[in-house]
Amino acid sequence: MGVIFQDFGRYELTAGENIGLGDVDRIEDRDAIMAAARAGGAADLVDGLPNHLDTALGRELGDRELSGGQWQRIALSRAFMADNELLVLDEPTAELDPRGEHEVFQRFAELTQDRMTILVSHRFSTVRMADRILLLADGVVVESGDHATLMKRDGDYARMFRLQASQYVDQDSPRRLDSEEGPR
Repeated sequence: MGVIFQDFGRYELTAGENIGLGDVDRIEDRDAIMAAARAGGAADLVDGLPNHLDTALGRELGDRELSGGQWQRIALSRAFMADNELLVLDEPTAELDPRGEHEVFQRFAELTQDRMTILVSHRFSTVRMADRILLLADGVVVESGDHATLMKRDGDYARMFRLQASQYVDQDSPRRLDSEEGPR
């Protein structure tokens, strides 16, 4: 089982070690680490570091401090390092900017193929592609189904989805904002 929590670990180690901790038996396998970095969206970050995988990260002992989103990409890569049948991802893109989040979820189906994935999220846009969505209230499942089914039911899920979506649509204009369009 691979897990990435919302409050993930930031280790004062090299970039390669930070990712390799996802499968300590292969912590020296640079090819596996770079494959995990690609899966987690950290390959460009690693390539841009002064010593690539050998760059020490962190504020105290490291050569380079990363932004929250960069650390999150390292943590995501760590989760993809091991060949786990079950992934538990708790708000795995919380510190990524909208473009980074979009990139991760564009690849999400590929990354989780042949793996059961539990995705915990308060962002309804991130759960749309799930085979099954469970809406919890006070620790109890109150709605269950895929996105289309839950939208048709017009219950709490549909209301919350529309509420979040309304933040991304210009109410004064008939033109919808497209994620590929970029800032206006």
